[in-house]
Amino acid sequence: MKVRSLFFAVLAPVAVFAQKSSFSITGKLGSLDKPAKIYIDYSDATGQGKEDSANVINGEFKLSGAVTGYTTARMSLDHEGKGKPFSIYSPGADVIYFYFGPEEITITSKDSLSTAAFTGSKIYDEHAAYNKAIGGSIMALTAQYQKEYAEAAPQDRQDPEFMAALNARQTELRKQRGLKQIEFTKNNPGSYFALTGLSEVAGSYADMATAEKLLKALDKDLRSTDMAKELEQRIAAERLTAIGKPAPDFTQNDINDKPLSLADLKGKVVLLDFWASWCSPCRAENPNMLKQYKIYKDKGFEILSVSLDAKKKDWLQAIEEDGLPWLHVSDLKGWNNAAGRLYGVRGVPACYLIDRDGKIIADNVRGEKLNEKLSEIFNN
Repeated sequence: MKVRSLFFAVLAPVAVFAQKSSFSITGKLGSLDKPAKIYIDYSDATGQGKEDSANVINGEFKLSGAVTGYTTARMSLDHEGKGKPFSIYSPGADVIYFYFGPEEITITSKDSLSTAAFTGSKIYDEHAAYNKAIGGSIMALTAQYQKEYAEAAPQDRQDPEFMAALNARQTELRKQRGLKQIEFTKNNPGSYFALTGLSEVAGSYADMATAEKLLKALDKDLRSTDMAKELEQRIAAERLTAIGKPAPDFTQNDINDKPLSLADLKGKVVLLDFWASWCSPCRAENPNMLKQYKIYKDKGFEILSVSLDAKKKDWLQAIEEDGLPWLHVSDLKGWNNAAGRLYGVRGVPACYLIDRDGKIIADNVRGEKLNEKLSEIFNN
């Protein structure tokens, strides 16, 4: 009841923002000027990803567009004119993550996004209250961990016991946060953030059976959102992609825009690989996959890589740079890739090994684990 009481004043019916409408974000960041630039990436309730940018002139900038429903955003400030990637990924990057809707929002700060105050957004306020109820955002917990590490004495950073204790505290904080998210979902079936929290903990702090029960208890409007449908697919994927099950079939276009189905490869041993050009761990594994492909391709081994890229240029460039001669497909919908959603993919790299009859025989086989499994299959 305590969590429910906290949110009573700020919960807004999902239907309020069900229609597509315009938004504006006006910023005043002290006296910052060129070459300072704002970048934003956002995805609304339809799952459509968009990006925009604006120059900061005399501390002011403005972004506008149209969105449907609750919209998640990443905004970064490039203070030095070094470009979008630098503004997001460089050490000490000035980047924030937030929710907004079809609203007129004002952001104010002396000199940065990280210290900015938001006004004019009920959704932003609701999200802030939600984070307070569950013990903070993941970014806040990560920042706390980094602060404790940075403030530790050099000898402590080299001490296994100190680091184990530091990691244990962070793990416990995340666990308690996850449990509070589950409780919040139970107590607030009409809150959009009950759904976002459930989506985050499903498969970790809440098993899929529990997640399915909680999802069904949410309000009808919430269950009709793209996020709810994606969670339904993940819940189903746990059953569909279990070891021994027939690999779910799908068809997507290859690099030449010709349709290719997983079913077309029946009779071969297939490594179904989900990756993206921007995924460093994925590309770090490519040399090993290439080595295994050369060893076993003439024995009936094939790799089908599904890219979670949104831009074809980036996808093709990564294939060429890494010299990947196997089969590649993508619908260029990023995280909304239909095959990725079918298989419940929430992070890359992810992969499944499929036998000649089209059944899943292993998952998450990479590195030496993949090498051993292929040797077992082809050398016996």
